[in-house]
Amino acid sequence: MFKTRITEMLGIKYPILCGGMQWLSRAAFVAEIGNAGGIGFITAESLETPEDLREEIRLTRTLTDKPFGVNLSMVPEFGILERTQQFCDVLCEEGVRVVETAGTSPAPLLPKLKEANVKVIHKLTSVRHALSAQKHGVDAVTLVGYGSGGHIGMDGVANFIMIPKAVSDLEIPVIAGGGICNGKGFLGAMAMGAEAVLMGTAFFATKECPVHDAIKERLIQTKETETCLLLNSLSNPVRCVKNKLADECLALEAQNATFEEIIETVAGGKGKLAYDSGDVEISPITCGQVVGAIHEIKTARQVIEGIITEAEELLSRLNQMKEVL
Repeated sequence: MFKTRITEMLGIKYPILCGGMQWLSRAAFVAEIGNAGGIGFITAESLETPEDLREEIRLTRTLTDKPFGVNLSMVPEFGILERTQQFCDVLCEEGVRVVETAGTSPAPLLPKLKEANVKVIHKLTSVRHALSAQKHGVDAVTLVGYGSGGHIGMDGVANFIMIPKAVSDLEIPVIAGGGICNGKGFLGAMAMGAEAVLMGTAFFATKECPVHDAIKERLIQTKETETCLLLNSLSNPVRCVKNKLADECLALEAQNATFEEIIETVAGGKGKLAYDSGDVEISPITCGQVVGAIHEIKTARQVIEGIITEAEELLSRLNQMKEVL
């Protein structure tokens, strides 16, 4: 068993988090993660109104008695919108115990969240921003490295460098995100000082994930060399599967297209359409390089328990190696 400050803080069995995934992290999926011993986060931005979030929180509670949280993602260019403030009000009113924030500093939300006794985990891509988040008063940080899926930041630092540095520089718990889908990656993160791991791609390809099977099949067929970075020209790189839409976007960026031209190509609800229809070419499909290590579609429980079992076996083997030496 792996007991850390994160398992104690969140009241979870295993130090494994499923980061909030746009359009996908809904009640049934989040509940399955919790029932399997980890913790998931309802993505508020997947819902149309604050009242929809309230209903989603209440629905999740009918499906699990285990902890779960809410993800609040904020676009840096726009700051914290009134809509995000309203989502924050709802999760506090409903007694949600943990929130995952991302995108820009959650500092304006912290007084309200602290008053409601909500634990705040801020997700970011650099140690310098993690230090700022700690100063503002977040309870933990998730650091995602270069090989992660989705937004990876501009620094391009790998987890093997970033996580140990973060653990040395910070006092609050550090969660490692990116490149983890099995016991080897999990134990490596813990050895570097992380107190939990955050996974997205590994849960994206699970049976319970509410995405079309064709998307899952594309994921398990994708190699670690078959991802690409979109939106580099906008200083907002996003790691995705190489597909037709990605090629179109990269071509536009190579031609120094405008912000509006690029965003029109990748946005506009195409992600939800792809996830629902199974068309693997019409939208960016975010995933990390770890996709190359995922070869079958498992249940969320199989993923979580498999990681813990493998990690315990590896730890035992390492201890035996020490005895031999």
